[in-house]
Amino acid sequence: MTYPPNQHQDNNINHMIEVIKTYPLATVISVKDHQPIITHLPLVYEEGKLIGHIDIYNPQAELLKGDNDVTLIFAGPECYISPSIYSTTQLPTWNYIKVHLKGTVKAIESKAALKQSLITMTEFLEAPDHKYVLETDNPRLDENLNYIEMIEITITHWEGKFKLSQDKKPKDIEAAREELVRANQESIKLFLDKVF
Repeated sequence: MTYPPNQHQDNNINHMIEVIKTYPLATVISVKDHQPIITHLPLVYEEGKLIGHIDIYNPQAELLKGDNDVTLIFAGPECYISPSIYSTTQLPTWNYIKVHLKGTVKAIESKAALKQSLITMTEFLEAPDHKYVLETDNPRLDENLNYIEMIEITITHWEGKFKLSQDKKPKDIEAAREELVRANQESIKLFLDKVF
């Protein structure tokens, strides 16, 4: 951590952990020769660490080991907020939830740990219905273990970016919250109708 712990900080970290658990697809950023290399990976939070997996042929895989530095971004819901939703005069804005993390990353070489980690991640991602269970004796799982690398990221710095109209009156904060829910539900359908 880069700041001394206190109750307010603990609450903020708990909120950031909820973002990570709810929106586990991270933007993973490494730097090589002064150039950013970016991959998107689902990561599971476990006691101050993030666990994930990367294809060994991904160009970033070589950088996700040896306690190299890594930067992560997790993105929660976001949307444009029109002044029309407020009960008071306001300007247009954009509300969003982001979590920026820094950490050090190492590769976990154990095939047994990798296999169990893939099973655990599947359990996490299948929650709460668990319609699919990745079994330990799945032959496809065993066939692919040589092409996947397990990574463990130790978080060294947390930064939450929660822009949610907090500076407004309670009635307007609630209106912004309702708009965030409505706009996200509507925009997902409209977007998917165009591209999928």
